[in-house]
Amino acid sequence: MQAAVLLGPERIEIQELPVPRPGPGEILLSVEAATTCGTDVKVYRLGGHPRMLRAPALFGHEMAGRVAAAGAGVTEFALGDPVVVANSAPCLACGPCKMGRENLCEDLQYLNGAFAEFLLVPERFVRLNTHPIPNGLSFARAALTEPLGCVLHGIDACDLQRYGQGVEILVFGAGPIGLLFTAALAADGHRVILADPNPGRLETGKALGAADTIEIARGGGQADAARARTEDGKGAWVAIDATGVPEVWSDAIASLRPGGLANLFGGCAPGATILLDAALVHYGELTIKGAYHHRPDSIRKALKLLSGPGLEADLLLSGEKPIEGVEEALRSMMRKEALKVVIRKQAGG
Repeated sequence: MQAAVLLGPERIEIQELPVPRPGPGEILLSVEAATTCGTDVKVYRLGGHPRMLRAPALFGHEMAGRVAAAGAGVTEFALGDPVVVANSAPCLACGPCKMGRENLCEDLQYLNGAFAEFLLVPERFVRLNTHPIPNGLSFARAALTEPLGCVLHGIDACDLQRYGQGVEILVFGAGPIGLLFTAALAADGHRVILADPNPGRLETGKALGAADTIEIARGGGQADAARARTEDGKGAWVAIDATGVPEVWSDAIASLRPGGLANLFGGCAPGATILLDAALVHYGELTIKGAYHHRPDSIRKALKLLSGPGLEADLLLSGEKPIEGVEEALRSMMRKEALKVVIRKQAGG
């Protein structure tokens, strides 16, 4: 089979590898569509990921395809079934899992290798986080289940029920994750203000339901401008960072009104720090939360949402490339020319 192998920082080699054979409880996935994401760009730049993989390794983790083979004991799926496989599987036995926080599982297993013709899916993933694709849902759109699952988990962390319907929410960052936040929140009736330096991405945000957009400068220091665009100029009830830039984390916190919540969703580099106005947090009774990854329940909800008509997620798909085009797809994202690229065995297939 053909596969993209990460060898090190900004080094990818397209290799011919043996097609894996599934063991007991496993399936072999024929990957019909994989989508690139910001994490893939980070992995490509750094040559690995501290949690998910070390080079040399297959990579790519947003995927949809068909069951090409099944090992002994697999009864949930049959040959040819269209499925989405999430890129992690919890143990369901540790403390966080028992609390319903499977994304923090003490034995969370990750799955990579979507930029290939086939992928061996381990038994735990088959059992806990492989899901049938509903009729009529394309493979490319279904591959967005994983990032949307992360976003829905992030929305759960915002505790929006405390603020009622039609909450005003600031989203910092109009990359794929920020745009998915915008689309999901707008579809649920909230007023989203989207802030980003890229005018083209802000236009996509409008098409996805943003009520207002702000073209901000890079590097932070934009809290006053963002707060001024809220309906009464007092700040937002909820601010979400989807950039992973420490200075923008600070902006998200400083753009809140008293009683507001900052969801620091974008992952910063290890060791990054921010300055925090302690009086603002204390006297304003601000809530500051992190949110990481997804849970099996948020994956199921994402797949259901994608199968309906209310989310224009296809606007995030900037084009298609074959497996040998993975490196160029990632570079196009680095140049801000593409949001997400669909990788197929043969582009356009």
